[in-house]
Amino acid sequence: MIARELIGSAPIPGGDVLRLYRHGGDFMIVLDRNELMSTRVYGSEAALATMTCERIAAARQPHVLIGGYGMGYTLRAALAVLPGDAAVTVAELVPDIIEWARGPMAGVANGCLDDPRVRLIVGDVVKVIDTSPGTFDAILLDVDNGPDGLVRADNNRLYSRRGLGVARAALRPGGVLAIWSAAPDAGFVRRLGEAGFAVDEVIVRARANGKGARHVIWFARAD
Repeated sequence: MIARELIGSAPIPGGDVLRLYRHGGDFMIVLDRNELMSTRVYGSEAALATMTCERIAAARQPHVLIGGYGMGYTLRAALAVLPGDAAVTVAELVPDIIEWARGPMAGVANGCLDDPRVRLIVGDVVKVIDTSPGTFDAILLDVDNGPDGLVRADNNRLYSRRGLGVARAALRPGGVLAIWSAAPDAGFVRRLGEAGFAVDEVIVRARANGKGARHVIWFARAD
C-alpha cells in the first residue's frame, strides 16, 4: 500500500492550515479532515469555467476573474476556450498555493500561470471585487465548499446580500457571477435574487468522466 506523503503546509488567515499531500501520482489539499481538492476529482471545477465561458461567448475581449487558484483546473479550462484577446485575473489568497503550483505540482499546472492572458494577484478576491466596478464579464468563485466561509470566515462577506451587490457592481452589463458549491442551498439562491441576479442552478458531476458526487454551480446573471 502506498502511504500518503505530506509535501507542504500553508497557514491561512484565521489560524488554520492547508496541507498538501501526495499519494502515488495524485495530489490533494486538505483542511483539517476536509479534502478540499484533489487531482483525482476535478470535473466540476473545470465545468465552472467552461459553462461560464459559454454564457459570455458574445463578449468582446472578455475579462474573467477567478477567485481561488486551487489546483488550476478552472484556470486551465477557461484558457482552453477563451479567445486570444481575453484577460484572466486570478486572485489567490495563499502564497504557498502558487509555490506548490510552480514547484511539486508544476506538471499539473502545465504552464497555465505563464499564459500571457493571465494576471496573478496574490491577495484577497474580495478586495479585488471591491475595487473593480464594471470590470469583469464573469466572476468565478471557488474559494470554499459552498456559500459559507469554510476555508476562511471572512469569505462570508462574499455570500452576504451586500457582498453579492458588490460583485454585481463589478460585472459589466450582462456579466455572470458563477459560484461552485458542494451542495444545494435554497437560502443562498434567494439571496442572489434579492441582490438583483437572475439565477440558473446547474448540477454537475464531480469527476471529468461524468461520475462521482453531484456538485452545484450557480450562474447568476446581472439583469
